[in-house]
Amino acid sequence: MRPNSLIKLVRLQLRRDRRGAFSSTFGIAMGIASLVFFVALGLGVGRVVREKIFPVDSRLVDVVPSQLAIGLFGGGKLTQDAVDRLAAIPGVERAYRKMSVRVPAVSLYDGDFFGRRLRMGIEVIAVGVDPDFVRADVKLGDFSDPGPGKPIPTIVSSRLLEIYNKTFAPARGLPQLSAQMLVGFSFPVDFNRSYVAVVAPGPVTSTQLQVAGLSERGVLAAATVPLDVAIRMNQAANVDAETFTGVSLQAASPSEVPTIVAAVKEMGLRVDDQDRRMSENAGAAVAITTSAMALLSALICLLAAFNIAHALSAAVRARERELGVMRAVGASQRDIFGLVLAEAVVLGVGGGVAGTLTALLAALGVDMLSARVLPQFPFKPDTFFLVPPWLPLLGVGLGVLAAVGGAWLPARRAAQVDPARVLAGQG
Repeated sequence: MRPNSLIKLVRLQLRRDRRGAFSSTFGIAMGIASLVFFVALGLGVGRVVREKIFPVDSRLVDVVPSQLAIGLFGGGKLTQDAVDRLAAIPGVERAYRKMSVRVPAVSLYDGDFFGRRLRMGIEVIAVGVDPDFVRADVKLGDFSDPGPGKPIPTIVSSRLLEIYNKTFAPARGLPQLSAQMLVGFSFPVDFNRSYVAVVAPGPVTSTQLQVAGLSERGVLAAATVPLDVAIRMNQAANVDAETFTGVSLQAASPSEVPTIVAAVKEMGLRVDDQDRRMSENAGAAVAITTSAMALLSALICLLAAFNIAHALSAAVRARERELGVMRAVGASQRDIFGLVLAEAVVLGVGGGVAGTLTALLAALGVDMLSARVLPQFPFKPDTFFLVPPWLPLLGVGLGVLAAVGGAWLPARRAAQVDPARVLAGQG
């Protein structure tokens, strides 16, 4: 059968049974709309979890001393010798050392805070890191120890800024801040002083911390300072300034990570994968919920396929004489089979396109409603949905698949119509 003739016959049949065509298309559209909507929602929420709430660099392995002082190379301690051995593990590209300032610190701020008067005292935790670990995010200076009496460059966690803007600032009437506003901001800090903790016997070191940039690699609940600063502060307070509190190993590729983790454990050290596990657990919860909704949507599509099968079966029975005449005048079984399937493909494409557009409009509506109704909260995204290019194509393709699946048996039944019997019945 020629394509032009096939198109004319399909158009004629769909016009003849508009109500049945609408019913079949509507069922497919609802199933595809639900599927595309929930898959886009799952992808969007998963992206927020991975990129904002628990950002995890797939190439980094965070090593910390073992809780029990057993094992090799210093009894599980992170000495420089242990760091050198970690850096020599096959697959490790770089090893970034970390050392906590092992004395408490406080900051008493009294002055102008971006247009507001602020008087507040807080405990401060400081962690020193190798400068290259955060070098890409440094916007002021070179992130090195400036020496005694000069402001210490500090990296602030970008997640901490998000929490401040969405939770801390609104509750206290403080101004909203941006990364650009924070760079260069200084505040006083006294090391080896605390409002609540026991301090070391050494002297108090009074200085200033100056924000040099924001980074996802910054410690969430601490001020990230140059490693040499942490060593200097620990030495001044006569506390441990030799062993490190952590080492971040950068793998050459994510595929090297399992081998590196195994080698770290053989050294009697421990891998701190809490953020990675929390990210994986949150991602798994999102995936399970999305899968459940996608399964429900697939069931709707299956019901739509049964509806199409029922509608086309009834249409084939009603058109049996017409199909018999077509066979008698030269149409082959293949032509009749293709005709019925072509009708189903049109229904599937229509339902898939309508369902996909409905899902995209619903997603846009949800985003607009959430922007107006939902209060600001940490890591609230501009959109809860992620629509990769393949998702609309998947929606239309599944619509066609459901329609063709439902039409397969009616099409075979139509192709098997006996023209002789039909013509004899006419006579």
